[in-house]
Amino acid sequence: MAQRFGGKFSPGGGTAAPVDRVAVHPVGARANLMFAPPIALVFASLNNGPFVMVTALIAAGLMTAGAWLLRDGLRAQAAYDAREVARRPALPRKIIAAILAGVGVGLAAVTGDTGVAGSVVYGIAATGLHLAAFGIDPLRDKRLSGVDTFQQDRVARVVDEAEAYLTDMTNQIARLRDRTLTARVAAFQTSARRMIRAVEQDPRDLTAARKYLGVYLLGARDATAQFADLAARGPQPAAQADYTALLDDLEQNFTSRTEKLLADDRNAMDIEIKVLRDRLSRER
Repeated sequence: MAQRFGGKFSPGGGTAAPVDRVAVHPVGARANLMFAPPIALVFASLNNGPFVMVTALIAAGLMTAGAWLLRDGLRAQAAYDAREVARRPALPRKIIAAILAGVGVGLAAVTGDTGVAGSVVYGIAATGLHLAAFGIDPLRDKRLSGVDTFQQDRVARVVDEAEAYLTDMTNQIARLRDRTLTARVAAFQTSARRMIRAVEQDPRDLTAARKYLGVYLLGARDATAQFADLAARGPQPAAQADYTALLDDLEQNFTSRTEKLLADDRNAMDIEIKVLRDRLSRER
């Protein structure tokens, strides 16, 4: 299905708010190529008897499962790397993907003339190469120094929830294949993520921002889903105008609150610096 072009000089287009940076999808061509070996293995085993074919199918299934887990693991690590405060993935998907790939390669080798010992060697080598190519999952929580664990865990939970709402918004609006609306939602998400980064850098801001990252983002997610359902039936100019106005209002509120949080942080820092200077001057 064709995707409608939208831009500054397009009908109904406008100047979209700039985003921080172009997001690079964490799943690259190398990860997608991991689906090729199991497909080739299945076709190569079709005319080699029932034992070889069944063994190859099991091996291909394990390798395919590993490729899917690898994709999820790369996404989880990208989200982990992008945050100041983050919990390690509950399931080490990349490590499990490497093990599945190694077991799959070992089973595939059994169908040849390498023997059991040779198959084990091939499996170990495949696991090692997989880990060398894609790395392992983050094994430790990412924390800020000087902030207690309880507070950072609260921030991590709120951030996970907020990012889930933003992802749902992206998925819902993508159904319409409208570049103008997609860009408008992305601009609002940029404002929301600035607040998320501010809270991650100073968890003391969580109380002031929690309603925005919870209630308001939940409402934005629900409004996006309802608008996408309505617009999927046909053009809805009035509903689109209302939805765009909602995003404008939300973005202004998020931007204003984030600026206030940053200003409060600067004021607190200035007060602390002044107190330290007064102490130093008294001790001279």
